[in-house]
Amino acid sequence: MNMSPSQKRDFATYGIGYLLAVVLTLGSFACVFFRLLPQSGTLIVVFTLAFVQVLVHLRCFLHMSPFRRAARDDLLLLLFSAAIIMLIVGGTLVILFNERARMM
Repeated sequence: MNMSPSQKRDFATYGIGYLLAVVLTLGSFACVFFRLLPQSGTLIVVFTLAFVQVLVHLRCFLHMSPFRRAARDDLLLLLFSAAIIMLIVGGTLVILFNERARMM
């Protein structure tokens, strides 16, 4: 199979992203499973690893880079997606808490 240099670069980026995602996920699970830190420390580590994993996914799989010319478009897309997700999660929480209050 003959691949162009850009295809090789993309393939390498996907491989590195996959390995980083697996390592970050295993790190979170290990921290919780083996109780390596107190509860508050574990929470901070898991949130930090989750944030780093989001950055890895954005860079390695979605190819979003702050140094490209289209970085503004990527940022707008990311902010719009975050707003939609926050609306969905927020609405779900309002409904769940309302149902909980009605059942008590």
